[in-house]
Amino acid sequence: MPTSPSSTLPDSRTESDGSAVVRVLSYNIRSMRDDTAALARTISACAPDLVLIQEAPRFFRWRKKLARLARAADLVILSGGGSAAGPALLCSMRATVERTEDVLLPLTPGLHRRGFATAVVRFGGVRLGVLSCHLSLQADERYAQGGMLLDRLAGMGVDHAVAGGDLNERPGGRTFSRLAETLRDCWTVAPWGGENTSTPEDPHQRIDALFATPGIEVLGCGVPSGLPGVSEDDLRAATDHLPVLAALRIPAS
Repeated sequence: MPTSPSSTLPDSRTESDGSAVVRVLSYNIRSMRDDTAALARTISACAPDLVLIQEAPRFFRWRKKLARLARAADLVILSGGGSAAGPALLCSMRATVERTEDVLLPLTPGLHRRGFATAVVRFGGVRLGVLSCHLSLQADERYAQGGMLLDRLAGMGVDHAVAGGDLNERPGGRTFSRLAETLRDCWTVAPWGGENTSTPEDPHQRIDALFATPGIEVLGCGVPSGLPGVSEDDLRAATDHLPVLAALRIPAS
């Protein structure tokens, strides 16, 4: 059974054995077309070390818009945005950046361009790969992109990685299942808070998720509805998805 959002989700910290507890947030922000102040308040209240964004601004002055959001949430831009066709990564100053890469996926004529925002970061002695994605609405293309995601993680040269985003598919679907066969679906491993992410007005389906590689301990994962500092009004006003927040313990590299 999931625990209440008011239950304690571990804070970020470095353990005595060199491992690190890292808070990771995945959030579709609909190109910041809604209440950006509510969006920034929600992100800030979740106290994330990493934010995996989908539908970041992609067009006119997109870098300035994303930088404004990062600054309002006391974070910095790590990678992505228009250069990754929408996915982006933000991070706290706790993270040390090793490298970043924006990846554009093959374009299917008539469909939207998709991409991955990726990075390798360090938290003390912990080295972690990160990937944000927004998969296709078209089932066959989405399934192929799921395979590309797994290949990209396998090629990052890290022992531990986290991936997440808007999958445009519910658990049990072909692509969701493909990812969950190799990675750990964080909500399934340690449910906390709410489950469904779409829509804020009527949460009836889980199409946004966070996945971790084996070896990462999932301490809790879910929609932070009811978390102190996260307002229900802000969640409804910020965008058309609910965020997914996880606390992960990453072994020392």
